[in-house]
Amino acid sequence: MTNRFLPAAAAFAVSAAFAMPAAHAEKLAITVTHALDQARPAETITVPWAEVNRVLPGAMLQRIAVRDAAGKLLPYQVTNVAPQAKDPENRGIAYGDLIFQHDFKAGEKSATFTVEKTETVSPPFPTKVHARYVQERLDDFAWENDKVAHRTYGAALGAPAPAGVTKEVLVTSGNDIWFKRVPYPIVDRWYNKGHDHYHVDQGEGMDMYNVGRTLGAGGTAIWDGTKLAKASNYTGWKVLANGPVRAIFELSYDAFDAAGTKVSEVRRFTVDAGHWFDRIESTFTYAGGQQLNAVVGLNKTPSDKGQDPQIATDRVPADGSLRQWVTQKSNDAFGVAVVVPTAKDAGSDQANDFVIAPVTSGKPLTYYVGAAWSRAGEIRTKEEWAKQVALTAARAKSPVKVTVAAAK
Repeated sequence: MTNRFLPAAAAFAVSAAFAMPAAHAEKLAITVTHALDQARPAETITVPWAEVNRVLPGAMLQRIAVRDAAGKLLPYQVTNVAPQAKDPENRGIAYGDLIFQHDFKAGEKSATFTVEKTETVSPPFPTKVHARYVQERLDDFAWENDKVAHRTYGAALGAPAPAGVTKEVLVTSGNDIWFKRVPYPIVDRWYNKGHDHYHVDQGEGMDMYNVGRTLGAGGTAIWDGTKLAKASNYTGWKVLANGPVRAIFELSYDAFDAAGTKVSEVRRFTVDAGHWFDRIESTFTYAGGQQLNAVVGLNKTPSDKGQDPQIATDRVPADGSLRQWVTQKSNDAFGVAVVVPTAKDAGSDQANDFVIAPVTSGKPLTYYVGAAWSRAGEIRTKEEWAKQVALTAARAKSPVKVTVAAAK
């Protein structure tokens, strides 16, 4: 698996060069470089565990220390997204990736780290990301990091209400936003308090984003030039990693009709700590080798009723971004955006604005979806949001490079 900035996150693909050590060492040296002049906060660095094991044979995920150049101990995570099938001799070879983060300052284009075995067990680090299936709320699926939370809707919400039963019915594959004012996890707290209380800001944030039957914040569809064809509520889920630094999960959608072509979709989300944007890879599957036009969009009317919003929508073709800044009557302002590096065009229908990118069956479309609320105090203006979107696009185009070797 490659490095990703998400936000995350997200998280961006990173080209990695791994040096074969001449002999096994007591420490692993990692060098990370990049070409941007801008700061890259919370850059997520991933190293295939096979490389860690090659230099530090027998290293175990509970008995390592990751340090920066100053010797500071860094929170880390070891995934099993793509592990070897088995590790019968308990040699530590059945893991996926080692993940940690670094805040690159403006002008800082290189950083070094070490990984070493420890005699004692490393305690768990506080988690900043979380993703889960919410059966108790009509099959919602929710996720968050320390910046923003999201959810989307499952089959139970889309099902008709049985006779004599009052139940909300909503059919959409669009994404919702829960805007946060605090860095700690809120998804479980808000669900546990009961439905609808989170439509009022009680100091932690609020659900004030309107999805309806639209694409919401970064939903997808297929565009035939005149109308959108899109999936209904998700029908399957799989959590692949769940913190403390990165969460990865997949949502699957049943086939839908796109101008006579049956199309199914799987979305893989990568959510990184410290990021306003999540990285998403949508894989559309259909018969035939033709290209289709996929869209990633934003709801044109994302505010709650009574907010009399002023909505500024801007597209930057050079980086494939589409962004909104929404000023509201009493709920302050928020920004939402998508970044689609392979976007070729843009369009709209009655409910959505979107960018358009070609897709081929079985090959993922990579894009980034993000949001921020002015009341959280970090991004307060349209101009600040525009800079954040531009930085996200720049990081996507210029991933960091990782080199691994035995420490001297």
